[in-house]
Amino acid sequence: MIKETEIVCAPEVHDNQAAITKQASLQINIPVNRIKGIKVLKRSIDARGRKVIYRMQVRVFVDEQPQPEHYTVNYPNIKEAKPVIIVGAGPAGLFAALQCIEQGFKPIVIERGKDVKQRRRDLADINKQGVVNPESNYCFGEGGAGTYSDGKLYTRSTKRGDVNAVLKAFVAHGAPEDILVDARPHIGTNKLPQIITAMRETILNAGGEVLFDTKVIALIIEFDQIKGVKTSAGETLKANAVILATGHSARDMFEMLHSQNILIEAKPFALGVRIEHPQEIIDRAQYHCDVRGEYLPPSYYSLVEQVDERGVFSFCMCPGGIIAPCATEPNEIVVNGWSPSKRNNPYANSGTVVQINLEDIPGDNADPFKLLNFQKQVEQAAFAAGGGLLVAPAQRMVDFVEGRLSADLPKNSYLPGTKSVALKDVLPQLVHNRLRKALPVFGKKMKGYYTNEAILVGVESRTSSPVKIPRDRETLQHPQITGLFPCGEGAGYAGGIISAAIDGINCAVAAMKLLG
Repeated sequence: MIKETEIVCAPEVHDNQAAITKQASLQINIPVNRIKGIKVLKRSIDARGRKVIYRMQVRVFVDEQPQPEHYTVNYPNIKEAKPVIIVGAGPAGLFAALQCIEQGFKPIVIERGKDVKQRRRDLADINKQGVVNPESNYCFGEGGAGTYSDGKLYTRSTKRGDVNAVLKAFVAHGAPEDILVDARPHIGTNKLPQIITAMRETILNAGGEVLFDTKVIALIIEFDQIKGVKTSAGETLKANAVILATGHSARDMFEMLHSQNILIEAKPFALGVRIEHPQEIIDRAQYHCDVRGEYLPPSYYSLVEQVDERGVFSFCMCPGGIIAPCATEPNEIVVNGWSPSKRNNPYANSGTVVQINLEDIPGDNADPFKLLNFQKQVEQAAFAAGGGLLVAPAQRMVDFVEGRLSADLPKNSYLPGTKSVALKDVLPQLVHNRLRKALPVFGKKMKGYYTNEAILVGVESRTSSPVKIPRDRETLQHPQITGLFPCGEGAGYAGGIISAAIDGINCAVAAMKLLG
């Protein structure tokens, strides 16, 4: 007999099998000696009351042994199968490739950047020397932006596809099984590279191809049908299906499409700053205690407020995290955040951003580059304010709200360094004004949040793509080009690792239907 029930326990026993079994026994009114196994299905922390508790949905095996679960997948050999070209080796591209193999097609993955191992050197140059390689950075390279800028797997995109199937694929390639049960699953930047490498090996072992340091410079189109791509290496690769999964920062891809008269559109996005607190401030606020207990993880938060008819919200919150320099071109500042698997850094950071719509910016709304050019201008202004070498403009929180230049800046996690700047001279007025109004309100919602111990670092500008590549809702193909599948964050159809992976799977399935 198998029963399912919810149990509640203190943090110090949440991973104690005997304690969980005893609690389940009381919950279902069956003696402990009849329970042969417990499987945790979902696990979350509830800090709403005076005491912090764990809530767990568990499956209880009564008078029978649980069967071990296996997450490996036996992929067929597709070396001689029909090809599908996938542009980009981020989560959308990798999961599209795995789906192609499962359905008997050969993926050819083209990645402009380097593999995860070689990519580390370029990230070191960014952090230590302030030098950006436009082809290999925090955004470009194997695994995409998420590989070295966090690896959080929390998503609200449950209606787009099977989230659990994506999580199981990660586990099959080396991720911890905890991601299958945690309410806010997270792998961590220190562990993701090995998992991404394992995915690449799966693709290669099945007969697929992965090409690094290779950029697509043109699509081959005949009578409005895709026939392949041309690469920077001078090669012509042929296929009747191309999945564009290039990520939100591949600006030259948008320019290539526009030069080939392929429809693209300007798309709203969000822009602001990354705010960092000492983690202990967030823990005190969320756990209602002076010191976080050893059995509790660093706490997170999610904040949103309507200000002057526009949403101001926290984004990509990283407990125990680090602020990273994520520019993709010289002379621009872009910041993001990430956390190691243990989330044991002394700081907590989060993007705090304001929605930018087409009507907010002067100019022609029909110009597909209207918001992308605006994004560039803000990033270049941030670089100039920092003074070069990826030094970022920054300001203490209360100083920012009250309009004072910070006399000094608190210690923080941004490695290239920060410079005290009046951020009103960097941020667009509509962003600056709304942030000034929102931050004290956030402080009322979360005790201790509004403090001069917090630092605002500019600018958080790559929240999503400022350009959309349109596609048909049913076929997922571009409305002008048969066989062209805009995919993932770069095309405007995802926001994060899981939603991008799901969109990659969906586009691969659509491509398979086209190819028969």
